[in-house]
Amino acid sequence: MNLKSIELEMLDGKKTTFGDVAGKVTLVVNVASRCGLTPQYEALEALQKKYGSKGFVVVGLPSNQFFQELSSSEDISSYCSTTWGVTFPMTSKVKVNGRSRHELYKELVKAKDASGLAGPVTWNFEKFLVLPDGTIKRFRPKTKPDSEEIVSAIEAAL
Repeated sequence: MNLKSIELEMLDGKKTTFGDVAGKVTLVVNVASRCGLTPQYEALEALQKKYGSKGFVVVGLPSNQFFQELSSSEDISSYCSTTWGVTFPMTSKVKVNGRSRHELYKELVKAKDASGLAGPVTWNFEKFLVLPDGTIKRFRPKTKPDSEEIVSAIEAAL
């Protein structure tokens, strides 16, 4: 499946496609507002600011599958912009696992991590770097957005 044609609903309710919000290099992250990893928002926003003008974009997809996300899109938007200064695009809440998993995640979870493991999203803040040639690099939740392996992969692709 072509990732670019997958439909997304943004936090403000507008419908679009992944291709319309994706950059040349895109870091897709399932985010949550009440998770121990939530401070990763700061590094995600720093990446957006540092590389955004070069064709990079972070896309946040809030998910409550681990029961750590706020209830409404308005609350999520307010929390992320006020607390973390988030400017990168974010969708409405999605499911990242199970039968009703979002179409984007149906494709992303096929990607293997550095250990060679694919499959369900293990926790909030799992990261998928989508490269211009369609390659997907997967980074598990505890890998910080500003880690050497993510930053070097972004820089090599830009």
